[in-house]
Amino acid sequence: MPRRADVPELVERARRGEQLAVARLISLVEDGADAALREVAAALGPHTGRAHVVGLTGPPGVGKSTTTSAVVALLRAQGRKVGVLAVDPSSPFSGGALLGDRVRMGEHATDDGVFIRSMATRGHLGGLAWATPQALRVLDAAGCDVVLVETVGVGQSEVEVVALADTTVVLLAPGMGDGVQAAKAGILEIADVFAVNKADRDGAAQTVRDLRQMLAFGEQAAEDGWRRPVVRTVAARAEGVDELVAALDAHRDWLDRSGERARRRRARAEAEIEAIALEQHRSRIGDLHGAAGLAPLAERVLAGELDPYRAADELTGRLGGGAP
Repeated sequence: MPRRADVPELVERARRGEQLAVARLISLVEDGADAALREVAAALGPHTGRAHVVGLTGPPGVGKSTTTSAVVALLRAQGRKVGVLAVDPSSPFSGGALLGDRVRMGEHATDDGVFIRSMATRGHLGGLAWATPQALRVLDAAGCDVVLVETVGVGQSEVEVVALADTTVVLLAPGMGDGVQAAKAGILEIADVFAVNKADRDGAAQTVRDLRQMLAFGEQAAEDGWRRPVVRTVAARAEGVDELVAALDAHRDWLDRSGERARRRRARAEAEIEAIALEQHRSRIGDLHGAAGLAPLAERVLAGELDPYRAADELTGRLGGGAP
């Protein structure tokens, strides 16, 4: 692990495209030490904001890793530098990532124009890892033209990827039962682009029709000017991937023309600031736990001397926040 004094040097090396420096910076932010996070964020700040961040999400088994690998291959054929953050479920024993995505994208391992990192969720909900925003900054500063963020495989409520991505791709596949219906109440709304993968299977045409019918009911193209396309792919054979990448590029261009990119990135910065502030507040509460803090208040609540809201007010006052 690099010393804190090494961070500016690591950033400069990462900007020159040195993969080892990129890896060490991401390891620093994954480690989660507050001082290192602050130093890395400060050093990266002036060098970020250029990469097109694409989130790929969808139900488990839809072929996210295969699609990601096919998209990487096409982007590299076009001469673009690519970063991939593949967020794997944490092992319940070690807490580490299972690294399945890294295995499936092994064909790109020797390409210096591709950086692939598997990250463990470590219990963080939302389909992403806690360190994902900072890891994105590292890849952005390292000169990646496109950064692909692949989630663990989300359900209706785990849609956090939309808060990080400029463009969100929702993947579905035929033969998944009520997959489209399951998506409707959660991830359907976050998509900028839809991809029906494994489109050579029976039921693909019906899945496309179902999606388009749902979109026809809820589309607000007159207001925002973007009609969400539905692309058919067979990622295992790289079929339809050119149409998918074309849709990503079209959405990037629309983001720039409409000013939506700036709005989304502003909202992303606001959410990150709020998350950091809440985490700091939570840490301070943790410092009081077991001391002259939570335990005595809990006893008073159990004794009926305080209600939990007044107890929370007292705790907030001890943290310096005061009661609302």
